[in-house]
Amino acid sequence: MNFASDNVTGVSPEIMAALYAANDGTAMPYGQDEYTQRLENQFKERFETDVAVFPVATGSAANALALSVMTPPFGAIYCYAESHLYADECGAPEFYTGGAKLITLPGTDGKIHAADLANELTHSGAGVVHHVQPAVVSITQASEAGTVYSLNEIHALAEIAKAHNLYVHMDGARFANAVVSLDCTPADLTWRAGVDVLCFGATKNGAMAAEAVVFFNRSLAETFGYRRKRGGHLFSKMRFLSAQLEAYLKDDLWLKNATHANRMARQLVQGLVELPGVKLCYPVEANEIFIQLPEAVIQGLLADGFQFYRWEGEDSTILRLVTAFNTKEADISAFIEAARLYANLTTKPFSLS
Repeated sequence: MNFASDNVTGVSPEIMAALYAANDGTAMPYGQDEYTQRLENQFKERFETDVAVFPVATGSAANALALSVMTPPFGAIYCYAESHLYADECGAPEFYTGGAKLITLPGTDGKIHAADLANELTHSGAGVVHHVQPAVVSITQASEAGTVYSLNEIHALAEIAKAHNLYVHMDGARFANAVVSLDCTPADLTWRAGVDVLCFGATKNGAMAAEAVVFFNRSLAETFGYRRKRGGHLFSKMRFLSAQLEAYLKDDLWLKNATHANRMARQLVQGLVELPGVKLCYPVEANEIFIQLPEAVIQGLLADGFQFYRWEGEDSTILRLVTAFNTKEADISAFIEAARLYANLTTKPFSLS
């Protein structure tokens, strides 16, 4: 009944079992445990290349610390105007980079475009002492609008970034949802497309609290360990982060969870878009839906106990609905049935089959 976020969920049983198992006995601290020692090879297998991997507990820490090694304090980080990085990190990127400037770009459907990036970089003031210097382009996959950057879109952005000597950072809080949406390999979606550093999310997709900063450009990882420690994210009992990530990757749990979440989003939107007065704001390509509903329908859904966010303020009729790895089909059906009822569609019951 709660479609407010994929952060409202509990923990995948497989990950909880892994935490329980990791709790047995002792293990060396600060990443010297067997779980953390195994983790890098497991990421190498999934991404088909040599990587450096650093577990952290939050997405904000992953993004801010990753960017701290990708830009000098006088650098510029280019990102979407409504990106989580810009709108929801409470100044963490600026703080951990020592003052780098976030420069926003316009976009459509939650994504920036290569042409806009190229135009911005043409007028960036590179080499001029009075201006911040271009350093990084950051994209979110899946985007904050629930859309997904295609492989071609990432290649185009990365090509322009590399031509101007910029690094490419990917905020992958919902990376698994993007992988299954595109039906591609993790390698194709990252380093093969030009990504230097990925913040690999797990918390929104079944973990308790676990993210990983994955360096495809290993030279950028040289000082990251020190920065993670200085930032308070070198956990003494690191095994409990690494055990989550290991279980997340095992038997492709991360992809199975994301596949279910994406499927639930498709079923939910398919049941809503045919209702009168409903407008879909963005294509539904992962597990987030942005949709405009009549106020009477919203009030009825709230009265029935459904939870969600009004996305543009308390009076907005645009809702964000988010599905997750454990969303129940019964809750999808109930939401659609209630919406039909309050839209005065009292015909035969709706079925997901």
